[in-house]
Amino acid sequence: MLVFLCKTLSWMPLRWIHRIGSVLGYLSYCFDQKSNRIALDNILQSGLTHHQDAAHQLVKTSRIEAGKSLLETLYIWGSDQTKLLPLVREVHGWHHVLTAQQAGKGLIFLTPHLGCYEMASIFYGAQHQITVLYRPPKLSWLQQIVTEGRAKGNVSLAPANAQGVKKLLTALKAGQAIGILPDQIPRQGEGEWAPLFGKPAYTMGLASKLAQKTGAHIIMAFAERCTNGIGYNIHLRPIESIATPTLLNAAIASQIAQCPQQYLWQYNRYKQRRYAMHKLQGHLDNNTREND
Repeated sequence: MLVFLCKTLSWMPLRWIHRIGSVLGYLSYCFDQKSNRIALDNILQSGLTHHQDAAHQLVKTSRIEAGKSLLETLYIWGSDQTKLLPLVREVHGWHHVLTAQQAGKGLIFLTPHLGCYEMASIFYGAQHQITVLYRPPKLSWLQQIVTEGRAKGNVSLAPANAQGVKKLLTALKAGQAIGILPDQIPRQGEGEWAPLFGKPAYTMGLASKLAQKTGAHIIMAFAERCTNGIGYNIHLRPIESIATPTLLNAAIASQIAQCPQQYLWQYNRYKQRRYAMHKLQGHLDNNTREND
C-alpha cells in the first residue's frame, strides 16, 4: 500500500502535494495537542520570538509545513530523479561546494530537519557521489521502500551503525561527500550534552569526529520549500568548525533562524535518554564541586 501511495503521489504536480499536505498538517495541528505543546516549548526556548501570539502562529505554520514535508517525502520516494531535478529553482552558495571539492579532503553536508531535506542530497547526487547516513526503519518491510526512495543517482546510504560509520569515513578519505542529519537524537552513549538555544540537548558527536579526523569541509545545507508548490531553493553555507557539539548546535540554531517556519519544531529535540541523563547529572555534579 505504501509503494502504491508513493507511486500515486508521484503522478501529481507538486502544488497538489503541498495543498493536500497543508490540509493534513492543519488537521494534525487541530487534533495533536501534545505535538503542539512540544513545538511551542521549543519555539519559546529558541528565543526567535518572545511573544505568545507570534509563537502560537509559528506552531500552526510549522505544523502545516510538516504536513507538506510528510507528503512530499512519499512523493520524492516514488518519483524519478529526472522529474525531481527541475523542481530546484535556485541554488545559493554553490561556489562553496566547488571550493571544498578542489581541496580534495571530502565534504560534510549537515542538513537539519528544515525544509525538504530529501531534496538537498538528491540535487548533489545528480552530479557527484554522496553517502548519506540514515537510521534504518524499525519495521523491516519499510527497508526496501526507504532505500530505493532515497538512493537516487549517485546517492548511496550508510546505516547508523559501525559499518555505516566506516562507509562514511571511506567516502571522506576518497574526497567524496557525505550527508548527515545533525539534529537527530543519537543513541545512548553516542552523544554529548551541549546547549541548543540555551538548553542542554543530547547531541551527536559523529559529525565533529569525522570532521576532525579527515579535515573535511563542512557545509550547512537545506532546501527551502517555495510557495504555491513551485519547487525548492537550495541554500549552502560553509561552517568554519564543528570541533565540539556546542559549535555544531550553534550552527544548527543559526540555520533554523533563517527559515523557522519550515523547521520540525514538534520534534522532541530535548528528549532525555536514561543513560544520557546519567552522564548529564555527572557533568553537573562535577561542575558543582569545581565551583564550591
